[in-house]
Amino acid sequence: MEKPLILVTNDDGITAPGLRNLIQVMKEIGEVVVVAPDSPQSGMGHAITVDNTLYSSKVVVDKEKGAPLEYSCSGTPADCVKLALQELLDRRPNIVVSGINHGSNSSINVIYSGTMSAAIEAGIEGIPAIGFSLCDYSWNADFSGCHKAIKKITCEALEQGLPKGTVLNVNIPKTDGKSPKGIKICRQARANWKEKFDKRISPNGKEYYWLTGEFELLDKGEDTDIHALRNGFVSVVPTQFDLTAHHTIHQLNNWNLNE
Repeated sequence: MEKPLILVTNDDGITAPGLRNLIQVMKEIGEVVVVAPDSPQSGMGHAITVDNTLYSSKVVVDKEKGAPLEYSCSGTPADCVKLALQELLDRRPNIVVSGINHGSNSSINVIYSGTMSAAIEAGIEGIPAIGFSLCDYSWNADFSGCHKAIKKITCEALEQGLPKGTVLNVNIPKTDGKSPKGIKICRQARANWKEKFDKRISPNGKEYYWLTGEFELLDKGEDTDIHALRNGFVSVVPTQFDLTAHHTIHQLNNWNLNE
């Protein structure tokens, strides 16, 4: 039987340790092709390149026997998926996986995530997709404790499929190489960032700003991704890209808009 074709991408760049770990896990499952940004693209959300040229080239990052075909791309994570599907792959992938991100994409962070936007781009095309993130921002993070959960979730998605219009946002607690306690299906916790700008003056006298902030959890529920992560569990949030607030349509239809 033909092995499943797995497209692997990320937002931390093609040389990121998280991506290299994800490739190793996916090689145990199927045929892997990598299309990833040539430089870090964290926080890009669903940005795409429309007013500039887009470049891609084959690269060799892993020189081991059986290393997958890899392409670097000058664009965003969403660009990588678009380019892979339209130009670089010779057949449609069975699944797209993005990550492993260096840092959490739980709760409101999903809005800004390049990792998840790559998965969403695949989902828009009707391809099962998963974004994986480890709650450790260190470039030298220990990803070994992630492997078992990532393989299990990916195999289940391949076997069971995903509901139409849905991708998975998977976050893994920092365990320093140990396995998490388990896997929980969750909802996205309500939270926000209390942001501020650190205003500074450059050597030539110009003002510039650094964005800073603190994460503010507004949700005490025990069925959320944040609760699962804080208790040592992997969180799996089914995420939809239809942003319609369906529950408000009836209320808005009562507005006097046509009088």
